[in-house]
Amino acid sequence: MSLAIEAVQYNGQPYIEIEDLWQALHQIFNLVQNCQVNASLLDEIPTKLSSLWSPFSRKEFTSAIDKCSNLSASGPNRISWKHLKIIVKDEECLGNIVNIANMCINLGHWPLHFKSSLSIIIPKLNKAAYDFLKSFYSIVFLNTLGKLIEKVIGEHL
Repeated sequence: MSLAIEAVQYNGQPYIEIEDLWQALHQIFNLVQNCQVNASLLDEIPTKLSSLWSPFSRKEFTSAIDKCSNLSASGPNRISWKHLKIIVKDEECLGNIVNIANMCINLGHWPLHFKSSLSIIIPKLNKAAYDFLKSFYSIVFLNTLGKLIEKVIGEHL
């Protein structure tokens, strides 16, 4: 029996067969299908005035990448921070990265490539049972260039 399958439970019962899992999902869907949703709660959220976004600078990118560890694992694109630090030393490459980030903001679009990730689930040691999610570590590797742009956005805010 696979540990991943043992971790999926409904009403305290592990689902080992895929048919059982689909049955549990179907039951949950049927339970909530006709539930009333109070959308007026969204009206209580205050709206904020939008402001103009100033373009990113090369300095913001070099500053952000300098803070990144060369020892971090690479993302699904296989580019490590060490590699990206070498790439941004080239002024043309750095300019292209800054342009990509500025266009993402201007167009309000985050490319699908930046959203790709690689997830690894590792069981924690010395657990009596592995039928709870807390018995596992989850590691998510994201696209390194996308992470860099997100870091710059965070600093920019």
